[in-house]
Amino acid sequence: MTRGHRELLGPGRLVLSVCGRPGPPPLRFETAGDGGILLRQSERPVLLGRTVGRHCCRDLYLHRLDGYRSPLPPLRAADLRSAVNWPHRYGRWLEDADGTPLSDGRWELALRTDFPPYVWGEEFVREWPGGRLELSCGGGWSGVLPLRRLSPPDAGRVKAYRKHAREGTLAPVLLWTVAFLDGCVILDGHDRAVAALAEGQTPECLLLSQVPDEKDWRRAAETMAEGHEHRLRGLAGGPGAERRRTALEKGYAEAIATLPYGLPPTRFWPLPGGAPTWEALAARAVFQCPRD
Repeated sequence: MTRGHRELLGPGRLVLSVCGRPGPPPLRFETAGDGGILLRQSERPVLLGRTVGRHCCRDLYLHRLDGYRSPLPPLRAADLRSAVNWPHRYGRWLEDADGTPLSDGRWELALRTDFPPYVWGEEFVREWPGGRLELSCGGGWSGVLPLRRLSPPDAGRVKAYRKHAREGTLAPVLLWTVAFLDGCVILDGHDRAVAALAEGQTPECLLLSQVPDEKDWRRAAETMAEGHEHRLRGLAGGPGAERRRTALEKGYAEAIATLPYGLPPTRFWPLPGGAPTWEALAARAVFQCPRD
């Protein structure tokens, strides 16, 4: 992939401008058009899902398949104990890797260390291979979904990572933010996540998220500016007018500042073969899911 421009947004945050990947990315969601979805890495299906329900009351039943491969190279102990700028290091690795969700556009890598307790608690999907996510309106799911079977806390690699967790030298878990889930899947660091949790810690993470292209957020900014000017013209005089104007200006400035980094909808690519292909894969995986 051709290396693109990088936007530095402060400590722990950068945006990669990806170019040279115009087609479907190697790691992508596909849809059969009837509620069936598939997550594919290159030509290998790694997750099957079906949504059940309508409107705001929907559940996603899923079944993960063996074979997912991390796009990052193995971490060495020397890397963990060195002063590494992880967003830049992960960004460089992702630019060079296969098997990632990167396609042409802007992608943010943001270091995150604080999460609501439920994200790595009850909404962390520990069961394998199945699972059920509640995709209700207004709140979404907001959890973390592993793409491979989790190792036990006493596994050899996990025990080595637990030592790093106690020393404060554990590399962040790489998460991909998926808009339609209102949650994340783990791209790299399954064992590091288990190690941190086994030590009573919240895993430090790098969140990979697609953010709007410039033409899209500038169009939204123009629409927002027109609405803001209309509201300012409609302000009545009298007591409190200046306070209301100040509040409008503050809200407008904050909203404009977030536009270049908002989360666009997850793109779904058509599943070759459509529903029959999905049904055949589900039958081979013995994927059981209730119907509407």
